[in-house]
Amino acid sequence: MGQPYRHEIRIRYGEVDVQGHVFNAHYLAYVDDALEQWLRSLFGDDDYTGQLDLVVKKAELTWSSGARNGEVLAIDITTTRIGRTSVEMRFAGSVGERPIFEAVMTYVSITPGTLTPAPVPDHLRALLS
Repeated sequence: MGQPYRHEIRIRYGEVDVQGHVFNAHYLAYVDDALEQWLRSLFGDDDYTGQLDLVVKKAELTWSSGARNGEVLAIDITTTRIGRTSVEMRFAGSVGERPIFEAVMTYVSITPGTLTPAPVPDHLRALLS
């Protein structure tokens, strides 16, 4: 589905653990940052939050290697499934050719300002397909 989107993050010293690798909890923050930047690229830099609200339903992460301080982590995002009220996306992180992690995230579309599930908006469905 849709074209992949790439987001790059330079790893900072404060994000690595005593072993010199990115502390594992940061990867979900990187995924969240990548998704926000992707949505901004799709909707423009305008505030899209009045048009769309997604909440995480499920997160699966698999690590292959650890990113290190100063490296550039590239995160490729693809949409893998669009349901009635949910969207599943794959985030593949790498440093150069070295795979770092894969995350499969399921997001539920909700009515903005509530936690009530809502159909995935047609304009988002069209952008992600």
